[in-house]
Amino acid sequence: MAQINLRAAARQHRGLIRTLGEHLRQMREDTGLSQTSIARAAGIAQAHLSAIEAGETEPSLEVLGRLGAALGADLSLKYFANTGPRVRDRHQLVMEQAALAVAHPRWRPDLEVPVYRPVRGVIDLVFHDQAGSDSVATEAHSLIRRVEQQIRWANEKADALGGLPEFEDRRTCRLLLLRNSTANRELVRVAPDVFAAAYPGRAADAFAALTGPARAFPQAALLWVDIERGRARLLAGPPRGIKVGR
Repeated sequence: MAQINLRAAARQHRGLIRTLGEHLRQMREDTGLSQTSIARAAGIAQAHLSAIEAGETEPSLEVLGRLGAALGADLSLKYFANTGPRVRDRHQLVMEQAALAVAHPRWRPDLEVPVYRPVRGVIDLVFHDQAGSDSVATEAHSLIRRVEQQIRWANEKADALGGLPEFEDRRTCRLLLLRNSTANRELVRVAPDVFAAAYPGRAADAFAALTGPARAFPQAALLWVDIERGRARLLAGPPRGIKVGR
């Protein structure tokens, strides 16, 4: 598991406290109300509110809620995706290794490729065809909990990859590496049309393109990965009974 940068996190924390204080002060001044009146309405000391607005102290969520009520504003707390999670799917590494092990030498792999616009994130693995113009944005998942979110996020990151200057003249394709498990097979059986629309390429064509010297990669495809005793094997086709990516 990768460790977060504690110093960077502390700097971000201080910046958030200052930004929050400035925002609170601007809202209060826009209403034309004094610190004393807002503090009294929120049930806190005026000196405490002054310190909050100056970014010198960290208010509790309860105090922030009270200040919002006093100002006639709703409080919202939300995480925004940036460069991707620091905690990885524990099977992701061996799934990527399975793809790297069988990839033809014409494919140059890049791991953990960051993208910035229109979304910020990290693509697990990108294969670049050195003999052609295809780049394959590859995501590896041992379990998908929210299908729509995974598909949307993969699409957005692939689009962002294609928007980078160094990829302007390349065709961006998508590949999903999915663990061959009972839960995932059942998920695909429940929503076959959704997966077929998101990954219309035949698994056999994608496997042949990844492992062979010349075939173009399908626009988007799904390949399954067997994992047993910590070792992974990329399958040339879908598991029995699965119709997506035939």
